[in-house]
Amino acid sequence: MALLEHFKELKNRLIKSLIALALASVGGWFLYQPVIASLSAPLEQISQEMHRSASLNYASIASPFEFQLRIAIEIGLVISSPVWIYQVWAFVTPGLTRKERKYTLGFMAAAIPLFLVGVFVAWSVIPNVVRALLHFTPENASNLISADDYLTFATHMLLFLGIAFLVPVVLVGVNMLGVLSGKAILKAWRITVFGVFVLAAIAAPGADAFSMFLLALPLLVLFFLAIGICLLNDRRRARREGAKAEENEEEANQATPFEDLGKL
Repeated sequence: MALLEHFKELKNRLIKSLIALALASVGGWFLYQPVIASLSAPLEQISQEMHRSASLNYASIASPFEFQLRIAIEIGLVISSPVWIYQVWAFVTPGLTRKERKYTLGFMAAAIPLFLVGVFVAWSVIPNVVRALLHFTPENASNLISADDYLTFATHMLLFLGIAFLVPVVLVGVNMLGVLSGKAILKAWRITVFGVFVLAAIAAPGADAFSMFLLALPLLVLFFLAIGICLLNDRRRARREGAKAEENEEEANQATPFEDLGKL
């Protein structure tokens, strides 16, 4: 394709992605009330338990509208993620080989549900994190939290755990490209396990250790499953390279036919 045709293709993909985002954001606008009720639930619980003011604070008259608009767009981004991720893949895929296309399609099929699972887990643990952090507020003090700061905190939590669930897919992709071997990834298992449990302790700071293990278990299962896939891929690559080396050696050991020598 000519450069101008590539730009036209990119424009069409962007328009389709924006249409999907706009439609999903309309749905997000109507989902605002249950979403904000769920996000505000920890503040209401703190207010009742500790008998002090704990609520979201809107700094200006237009802030509630801006807050609802931002949440609607972010909900729309999550809902429409399969559409715009597919549009990105469809734009890139003509320049890939058939094998690379197969790999990228497999990574997309694994990455999208894993990211959504990570977002769901984050959504489930945000109330625990908020409740734990607000317990550090001194007595006779109030928690009048800026709505913008609260939304930023919740968004970061959602993205952080969503990306954490994508790490196994990234590890397999790096291994497929030959950048890291499965053994090299396996050597860092102690640091990874420690990091996962630290993350789980922060995200699920309950009095019991069960909630921490419940959050850490799926991350560890995904990590070691990714290592197993990397090790199998290394073994398959070694067999393939060994067979190729044997073929080259057999060809090198064969005598050149007399007719070919005459042509030379």
